[in-house]
Amino acid sequence: MEKRRFRPEQDGFHGTWYPCPGGSTKGLIVMLGDSSDDRMAVCGAKWMHRHGSHAMAMSPDEKDYGHHSYPLERFGHAIAYMKEQGCTSIGIAGASTTGMLALCAASYWPDITLTIAMSPSDFIMEGFYRDNLDGMRERPGDDESSVSWQGKDLPYLPYAYRHPEYWQKIQEESRRTGNRIASRELFDESERRHPLQEEEKIKVENIQGKIIFVGAEDDVLWDTCRYIRRMEERLREKPHDCTYEALLYEHGTHFVFPESMLRMILPVGSSLLVSLMFKDGKQYREECRQTRMDIDRQLSRILAEWN
Repeated sequence: MEKRRFRPEQDGFHGTWYPCPGGSTKGLIVMLGDSSDDRMAVCGAKWMHRHGSHAMAMSPDEKDYGHHSYPLERFGHAIAYMKEQGCTSIGIAGASTTGMLALCAASYWPDITLTIAMSPSDFIMEGFYRDNLDGMRERPGDDESSVSWQGKDLPYLPYAYRHPEYWQKIQEESRRTGNRIASRELFDESERRHPLQEEEKIKVENIQGKIIFVGAEDDVLWDTCRYIRRMEERLREKPHDCTYEALLYEHGTHFVFPESMLRMILPVGSSLLVSLMFKDGKQYREECRQTRMDIDRQLSRILAEWN
């Protein structure tokens, strides 16, 4: 696959450009995986190609899933390049933490006219590192937001726990609930200790074009359906120029990916991965697959309509 890599020192952002083989005036920023050229990113780009869109994969750094003080200006550099390549319609898609990041970026860059947020939060998260400090897989930053703008960290919801208790609490919850990873109680406790403030909420009313929220009630990383409903309520209360759809499901786990994309990433055993990661993915294996199939249909429709 033809591609071009970008680095912050030279280009202002970390990413990889995957042009659509048939050409297109559509381009989607895709944030999947740990790096802009790992398997998840490549398969995400190929999935976008199937739907007639160029893909710009972006990540904080090479092989780094940590998010801390991520400059939202990076999206401006990526958008400028995409315009140079003939993109007149620019979208963005993210899942989990990057679902939050997709919403943040779209709220700052009006050039983005399609925003797909899978399992997002409605607030800016505190920054975190994945550097295995003291044997902990993940840890919160030291008074750092996950994103920044014009050199300043944006206000964020602080985690209820600090290092190393933060990762220890996630491990305890995971063992107790029978999931490979679970942190929903951590996020609930964070809001209990620090009620969400207006300045920490993502200003979804500033987003242009169309927003697609995707989430499942059985998500054990955080209560994404509650967050999505709060964003819907916010849009009902505040003036806005966007339209939006919320795709909410009873079963689907944190991995609310389109089924055909997940099968590209894992040609054999895609459903098995979900069942190994999450208790409900095993108990409601077919229901989760049906959810992913519906997400596939819905996103395919939305991408076909987008211009």
